[in-house]
Amino acid sequence: MSFNEPDQAPSSAEITDRGYKWLHRFALFTAMATLFLICSGGMVTSKGVGLAVPDWPTTFGYNMFLFPVSKWVGGIFFEHVHRLVASTVGFLTIVLALWIWRADDRAWMRNLGFAALGAVIVQGVLGGLRVTLLKDEIGVFHACLAQAFLGMLVVITLATSQLWPLLPLDDLRSDALKKLRRVAIFTTALIYLQLALGATMRHEHRDLAILDFPAAYGKIIPDVSAAKLAEINAWRDARALSDVTAFHIWLQLAHRFLSLVIGAGVIASLFLARRICLGALTRFSEVWFLFLVCQITLGAWVIWSNKAADIATAHVAVGASMFAIGVTISAICLRISDRQQSSVSPRPHPIAETVHAS
Repeated sequence: MSFNEPDQAPSSAEITDRGYKWLHRFALFTAMATLFLICSGGMVTSKGVGLAVPDWPTTFGYNMFLFPVSKWVGGIFFEHVHRLVASTVGFLTIVLALWIWRADDRAWMRNLGFAALGAVIVQGVLGGLRVTLLKDEIGVFHACLAQAFLGMLVVITLATSQLWPLLPLDDLRSDALKKLRRVAIFTTALIYLQLALGATMRHEHRDLAILDFPAAYGKIIPDVSAAKLAEINAWRDARALSDVTAFHIWLQLAHRFLSLVIGAGVIASLFLARRICLGALTRFSEVWFLFLVCQITLGAWVIWSNKAADIATAHVAVGASMFAIGVTISAICLRISDRQQSSVSPRPHPIAETVHAS
Protein backbone atom coordinates (compact mmCIF):
# COMPACT_ATOMS: atom_id res chain seq x y z
CA MET A 1 0.00 0.00 0.00
CA SER A 2 1.31 3.39 -0.99
CA PHE A 3 0.61 6.41 1.17
CA ASN A 4 1.14 8.79 -1.72
CA GLU A 5 -1.62 9.70 -4.16
CA PRO A 6 -0.65 13.14 -5.51
CA ASP A 7 -3.89 13.72 -7.44
CA GLN A 8 -6.16 12.83 -4.53
CA ALA A 9 -4.32 13.58 -1.29
CA PRO A 10 -5.92 16.59 0.44
CA SER A 11 -3.87 19.71 0.94
CA SER A 12 -3.54 21.39 4.32
CA ALA A 13 -6.15 23.97 3.27
CA GLU A 14 -8.59 21.27 2.15
CA ILE A 15 -8.18 19.46 5.46
CA THR A 16 -9.64 22.51 7.19
CA ASP A 17 -12.11 23.66 4.53
CA ARG A 18 -13.64 20.24 3.75
CA GLY A 19 -14.13 19.06 7.32
CA TYR A 20 -11.03 16.90 7.62
CA LYS A 21 -10.31 18.62 10.90
CA TRP A 22 -13.41 17.08 12.49
CA LEU A 23 -12.79 13.77 10.76
CA HIS A 24 -9.33 13.75 12.28
CA ARG A 25 -10.72 14.50 15.72
CA PHE A 26 -13.28 11.73 15.41
CA ALA A 27 -10.61 9.26 14.25
CA LEU A 28 -8.41 10.27 17.20
CA PHE A 29 -11.33 9.80 19.59
CA THR A 30 -12.03 6.34 18.14
CA ALA A 31 -8.37 5.39 18.51
CA MET A 32 -8.33 6.56 22.13
CA ALA A 33 -11.54 4.62 22.81
CA THR A 34 -9.87 1.55 21.32
CA LEU A 35 -6.87 1.99 23.61
CA PHE A 36 -9.28 2.19 26.55
CA LEU A 37 -10.96 -0.97 25.25
CA ILE A 38 -7.60 -2.76 25.20
CA CYS A 39 -6.98 -1.61 28.78
CA SER A 40 -10.42 -2.88 29.76
CA GLY A 41 -9.66 -6.25 28.18
CA GLY A 42 -6.31 -6.35 29.96
CA MET A 43 -8.04 -5.75 33.29
CA VAL A 44 -10.51 -8.56 32.58
CA THR A 45 -7.68 -10.97 31.82
CA SER A 46 -5.46 -9.81 34.69
CA LYS A 47 -8.26 -10.31 37.18
CA GLY A 48 -9.20 -13.66 35.63
CA VAL A 49 -12.86 -12.68 35.21
CA GLY A 50 -13.22 -13.35 31.48
CA LEU A 51 -16.04 -15.81 32.14
CA ALA A 52 -17.76 -13.83 34.89
CA VAL A 53 -20.60 -13.40 32.39
CA PRO A 54 -21.23 -16.91 31.02
CA ASP A 55 -23.49 -16.05 28.07
CA TRP A 56 -23.15 -14.00 24.89
CA PRO A 57 -24.44 -11.80 23.27
CA THR A 58 -26.82 -11.55 26.23
CA THR A 59 -25.71 -10.87 29.80
CA PHE A 60 -27.29 -13.34 32.22
CA GLY A 61 -30.25 -13.50 29.83
CA TYR A 62 -30.66 -9.72 29.65
CA ASN A 63 -30.18 -7.58 26.62
CA MET A 64 -26.59 -6.38 27.04
CA PHE A 65 -27.61 -2.73 27.15
CA LEU A 66 -30.48 -3.32 29.61
CA PHE A 67 -28.54 -5.29 32.22
CA PRO A 68 -29.38 -3.70 35.62
CA VAL A 69 -26.61 -1.54 37.06
CA SER A 70 -27.31 -3.02 40.48
CA LYS A 71 -25.95 -6.34 39.22
CA TRP A 72 -22.62 -4.85 38.09
CA VAL A 73 -20.66 -6.35 40.97
CA GLY A 74 -17.30 -8.12 41.32
CA GLY A 75 -15.90 -9.62 38.15
CA ILE A 76 -19.21 -9.05 36.36
CA PHE A 77 -18.51 -5.31 36.43
CA PHE A 78 -15.21 -5.60 34.52
CA GLU A 79 -16.51 -8.08 31.95
CA HIS A 80 -19.76 -6.21 31.32
CA VAL A 81 -18.03 -2.83 31.01
CA HIS A 82 -15.63 -4.40 28.52
CA ARG A 83 -18.57 -5.52 26.41
CA LEU A 84 -20.20 -2.10 26.51
CA VAL A 85 -16.98 -0.34 25.55
CA ALA A 86 -16.48 -2.83 22.71
CA SER A 87 -19.98 -2.10 21.43
CA THR A 88 -19.25 1.64 21.56
CA VAL A 89 -16.01 1.21 19.62
CA GLY A 90 -17.87 -0.87 17.05
CA PHE A 91 -20.44 1.90 16.55
CA LEU A 92 -17.72 4.55 16.30
CA THR A 93 -15.92 2.48 13.66
CA ILE A 94 -19.08 2.22 11.55
CA VAL A 95 -19.44 6.01 11.63
CA LEU A 96 -15.72 6.48 10.87
CA ALA A 97 -15.75 4.14 7.88
CA LEU A 98 -18.81 5.85 6.38
CA TRP A 99 -17.36 9.30 7.09
CA ILE A 100 -14.11 8.42 5.31
CA TRP A 101 -16.06 7.02 2.37
CA ARG A 102 -18.04 10.25 2.04
CA ALA A 103 -15.29 12.80 2.80
CA ASP A 104 -12.00 11.29 1.59
CA ASP A 105 -11.23 10.62 -2.08
CA ARG A 106 -8.13 8.54 -1.41
CA ALA A 107 -8.80 4.93 -2.39
CA TRP A 108 -6.37 3.49 0.15
CA MET A 109 -8.01 5.47 2.94
CA ARG A 110 -11.46 4.20 1.98
CA ASN A 111 -10.12 0.65 1.89
CA LEU A 112 -8.44 1.10 5.25
CA GLY A 113 -11.65 2.46 6.76
CA PHE A 114 -13.63 -0.57 5.63
CA ALA A 115 -10.80 -2.89 6.67
CA ALA A 116 -11.03 -1.41 10.17
CA LEU A 117 -14.78 -1.98 10.11
CA GLY A 118 -14.28 -5.61 9.09
CA ALA A 119 -11.66 -6.04 11.81
CA VAL A 120 -13.93 -4.73 14.55
CA ILE A 121 -16.73 -7.06 13.42
CA VAL A 122 -14.42 -10.08 13.51
CA GLN A 123 -13.11 -8.86 16.86
CA GLY A 124 -16.59 -8.83 18.33
CA VAL A 125 -17.29 -12.35 17.06
CA LEU A 126 -14.00 -13.61 18.51
CA GLY A 127 -14.88 -12.07 21.86
CA GLY A 128 -18.19 -13.92 21.85
CA LEU A 129 -16.64 -17.20 20.77
CA ARG A 130 -14.11 -16.92 23.59
CA VAL A 131 -17.06 -17.06 26.01
CA THR A 132 -19.17 -19.69 24.28
CA LEU A 133 -16.40 -22.08 23.22
CA LEU A 134 -14.15 -21.64 26.29
CA LYS A 135 -10.98 -21.65 24.17
CA ASP A 136 -7.91 -19.76 25.42
CA GLU A 137 -6.48 -19.75 21.88
CA ILE A 138 -9.38 -17.59 20.75
CA GLY A 139 -8.52 -15.12 23.51
CA VAL A 140 -4.98 -14.84 22.15
CA PHE A 141 -6.23 -14.10 18.61
CA HIS A 142 -8.77 -11.67 20.10
CA ALA A 143 -5.96 -9.74 21.82
CA CYS A 144 -3.72 -9.72 18.72
CA LEU A 145 -6.48 -8.49 16.42
CA ALA A 146 -7.23 -5.68 18.88
CA GLN A 147 -3.68 -4.39 18.48
CA ALA A 148 -3.84 -4.63 14.68
CA PHE A 149 -7.14 -2.74 14.73
CA LEU A 150 -5.54 -0.03 16.85
CA GLY A 151 -2.73 0.22 14.29
CA MET A 152 -5.28 0.81 11.50
CA LEU A 153 -6.93 3.60 13.47
CA VAL A 154 -3.55 5.21 14.16
CA VAL A 155 -2.80 5.37 10.42
CA ILE A 156 -6.26 6.82 9.73
CA THR A 157 -5.77 9.42 12.46
CA LEU A 158 -2.36 10.38 11.10
CA ALA A 159 -3.51 10.51 7.47
CA THR A 160 -6.38 12.88 8.34
CA SER A 161 -4.15 15.24 10.33
CA GLN A 162 -2.68 18.52 9.12
CA LEU A 163 0.79 16.99 9.50
CA TRP A 164 0.24 14.48 6.69
CA PRO A 165 0.26 16.82 3.63
CA LEU A 166 2.98 19.00 5.15
CA LEU A 167 5.65 16.30 5.42
CA PRO A 168 8.70 17.53 3.45
CA LEU A 169 9.82 16.30 0.07
CA ASP A 170 13.49 17.21 0.43
CA ASP A 171 16.11 18.61 2.79
CA LEU A 172 16.23 15.30 4.62
CA ARG A 173 19.15 12.93 4.94
CA SER A 174 17.88 10.11 2.75
CA ASP A 175 20.37 7.57 4.12
CA ALA A 176 19.28 8.20 7.70
CA LEU A 177 15.63 8.18 6.65
CA LYS A 178 16.01 4.78 4.98
CA LYS A 179 17.72 3.37 8.05
CA LEU A 180 15.07 4.82 10.35
CA ARG A 181 12.32 3.40 8.17
CA ARG A 182 13.80 -0.10 8.33
CA VAL A 183 14.56 0.07 12.05
CA ALA A 184 11.15 1.53 12.93
CA ILE A 185 9.20 -1.03 10.90
CA PHE A 186 11.28 -3.91 12.26
CA THR A 187 10.96 -2.69 15.85
CA THR A 188 7.22 -2.14 15.49
CA ALA A 189 6.82 -5.67 14.15
CA LEU A 190 8.77 -6.96 17.16
CA ILE A 191 6.52 -4.99 19.51
CA TYR A 192 3.50 -6.63 17.90
CA LEU A 193 5.14 -10.03 18.41
CA GLN A 194 5.88 -9.04 22.01
CA LEU A 195 2.23 -8.14 22.54
CA ALA A 196 1.25 -11.54 21.12
CA LEU A 197 3.65 -13.26 23.52
CA GLY A 198 2.19 -11.27 26.40
CA ALA A 199 -1.35 -12.24 25.39
CA THR A 200 -0.32 -15.89 25.21
CA MET A 201 1.22 -15.67 28.68
CA ARG A 202 -1.95 -14.12 30.12
CA HIS A 203 -4.30 -16.64 28.54
CA GLU A 204 -2.21 -19.79 28.87
CA HIS A 205 -1.27 -19.47 32.53
CA ARG A 206 -3.08 -17.71 35.37
CA ASP A 207 0.05 -17.15 37.49
CA LEU A 208 3.51 -15.92 36.60
CA ALA A 209 5.74 -18.74 35.40
CA ILE A 210 8.83 -16.93 36.77
CA LEU A 211 8.49 -15.03 40.02
CA ASP A 212 11.88 -13.29 40.24
CA PHE A 213 13.52 -10.56 38.19
CA PRO A 214 16.01 -9.86 36.67
CA ALA A 215 17.03 -13.45 37.38
CA ALA A 216 14.85 -16.45 36.58
CA TYR A 217 14.79 -18.92 39.45
CA GLY A 218 18.13 -17.46 40.48
CA LYS A 219 19.77 -17.85 37.05
CA ILE A 220 19.88 -16.12 33.69
CA ILE A 221 18.77 -19.34 31.97
CA PRO A 222 16.95 -21.57 34.47
CA ASP A 223 17.10 -25.35 34.58
CA VAL A 224 13.86 -26.77 33.12
CA SER A 225 14.67 -30.46 33.40
CA ALA A 226 11.94 -32.80 34.63
CA ALA A 227 13.53 -33.09 38.07
CA LYS A 228 13.91 -29.32 38.44
CA LEU A 229 10.36 -28.70 37.24
CA ALA A 230 9.07 -31.14 39.84
CA GLU A 231 10.99 -29.23 42.51
CA ILE A 232 9.69 -25.88 41.23
CA ASN A 233 6.09 -27.10 41.13
CA ALA A 234 6.34 -28.55 44.63
CA TRP A 235 7.48 -25.12 45.82
CA ARG A 236 4.62 -23.45 43.94
CA ASP A 237 2.04 -25.95 45.24
CA ALA A 238 3.02 -25.06 48.80
CA ARG A 239 2.12 -21.44 48.00
CA ALA A 240 -1.14 -22.22 46.16
CA LEU A 241 0.33 -21.31 42.77
CA SER A 242 -0.51 -23.16 39.58
CA ASP A 243 2.03 -25.60 38.15
CA VAL A 244 4.31 -24.59 35.29
CA THR A 245 5.78 -26.42 32.34
CA ALA A 246 8.99 -25.82 30.43
CA PHE A 247 6.88 -24.09 27.76
CA HIS A 248 5.54 -21.56 30.28
CA ILE A 249 9.04 -20.71 31.49
CA TRP A 250 10.52 -20.42 28.02
CA LEU A 251 7.59 -18.25 26.93
CA GLN A 252 8.26 -15.76 29.71
CA LEU A 253 11.99 -15.82 29.01
CA ALA A 254 11.33 -15.10 25.32
CA HIS A 255 9.20 -12.15 26.41
CA ARG A 256 12.11 -10.82 28.50
CA PHE A 257 14.82 -11.28 25.88
CA LEU A 258 12.68 -9.81 23.10
CA SER A 259 12.27 -6.67 25.19
CA LEU A 260 16.05 -6.16 24.97
CA VAL A 261 15.94 -6.27 21.17
CA ILE A 262 12.98 -3.88 21.12
CA GLY A 263 14.85 -1.53 23.45
CA ALA A 264 17.82 -1.48 21.08
CA GLY A 265 15.50 -0.70 18.16
CA VAL A 266 13.80 2.17 19.97
CA ILE A 267 17.14 3.70 21.01
CA ALA A 268 18.51 3.35 17.46
CA SER A 269 15.37 5.03 16.12
CA LEU A 270 15.89 7.94 18.49
CA PHE A 271 19.45 8.56 17.30
CA LEU A 272 18.47 8.21 13.63
CA ALA A 273 15.50 10.56 14.03
CA ARG A 274 17.75 13.20 15.56
CA ARG A 275 20.09 12.90 12.57
CA ILE A 276 17.20 13.56 10.19
CA CYS A 277 16.24 16.74 12.09
CA LEU A 278 12.51 16.53 11.35
CA GLY A 279 10.56 17.77 14.34
CA ALA A 280 7.69 15.26 14.14
CA LEU A 281 9.97 12.22 13.88
CA THR A 282 12.22 13.45 16.67
CA ARG A 283 9.32 14.10 19.04
CA PHE A 284 7.67 10.76 18.37
CA SER A 285 11.01 8.96 18.81
CA GLU A 286 11.62 10.71 22.11
CA VAL A 287 8.16 9.74 23.36
CA TRP A 288 8.82 6.19 22.16
CA PHE A 289 11.95 6.07 24.29
CA LEU A 290 10.14 7.43 27.35
CA PHE A 291 7.44 4.79 26.95
CA LEU A 292 10.17 2.15 26.65
CA VAL A 293 11.61 3.15 30.03
CA CYS A 294 8.14 3.15 31.55
CA GLN A 295 7.33 -0.25 30.03
CA ILE A 296 10.49 -1.91 31.33
CA THR A 297 9.77 -0.52 34.79
CA LEU A 298 6.19 -1.79 34.66
CA GLY A 299 7.35 -5.19 33.43
CA ALA A 300 9.62 -5.57 36.45
CA TRP A 301 6.88 -4.26 38.72
CA VAL A 302 4.43 -6.85 37.39
CA ILE A 303 6.79 -9.59 38.58
CA TRP A 304 7.69 -7.94 41.90
CA SER A 305 3.99 -7.36 42.64
CA ASN A 306 3.12 -10.95 41.68
CA LYS A 307 1.03 -9.77 38.73
CA ALA A 308 -1.09 -7.14 40.46
CA ALA A 309 -4.05 -6.47 38.17
CA ASP A 310 -3.66 -2.69 37.96
CA ILE A 311 0.08 -2.90 37.25
CA ALA A 312 -0.41 -5.65 34.65
CA THR A 313 -3.13 -3.58 32.96
CA ALA A 314 -0.87 -0.52 32.86
CA HIS A 315 1.79 -2.75 31.29
CA VAL A 316 -0.69 -3.76 28.58
CA ALA A 317 -1.70 -0.13 28.00
CA VAL A 318 1.87 1.13 27.62
CA GLY A 319 2.68 -1.79 25.32
CA ALA A 320 -0.25 -0.89 23.07
CA SER A 321 0.83 2.75 23.13
CA MET A 322 4.35 1.78 22.09
CA PHE A 323 2.93 -0.17 19.17
CA ALA A 324 0.82 2.85 18.17
CA ILE A 325 3.87 5.15 18.28
CA GLY A 326 5.87 2.65 16.22
CA VAL A 327 3.10 2.56 13.61
CA THR A 328 3.10 6.37 13.54
CA ILE A 329 6.86 6.66 13.00
CA SER A 330 6.80 3.94 10.34
CA ALA A 331 3.90 5.57 8.49
CA ILE A 332 5.61 8.97 8.50
CA CYS A 333 8.82 7.46 7.11
CA LEU A 334 6.90 5.61 4.40
CA ARG A 335 4.94 8.74 3.51
CA ILE A 336 8.09 10.85 3.15
CA SER A 337 9.80 8.12 1.11
CA ASP A 338 6.80 7.86 -1.22
CA ARG A 339 6.69 11.62 -1.72
CA GLN A 340 10.41 11.80 -2.42
CA GLN A 341 10.18 8.95 -4.90
CA SER A 342 7.24 10.57 -6.67
CA SER A 343 9.06 13.90 -6.88
CA VAL A 344 12.05 12.22 -8.50
CA SER A 345 9.99 10.03 -10.85
CA PRO A 346 6.69 11.84 -11.44
CA ARG A 347 3.86 9.95 -13.00
CA PRO A 348 3.37 10.61 -16.78
CA HIS A 349 0.67 13.13 -17.61
CA PRO A 350 -2.36 11.50 -19.32
CA ILE A 351 -2.09 13.90 -22.31
CA ALA A 352 1.57 12.97 -22.81
CA GLU A 353 0.63 9.30 -22.75
CA THR A 354 -2.02 9.89 -25.43
CA VAL A 355 0.39 11.80 -27.69
CA HIS A 356 3.02 9.13 -27.27
CA ALA A 357 0.55 6.39 -28.08
CA SER A 358 -0.52 8.14 -31.29
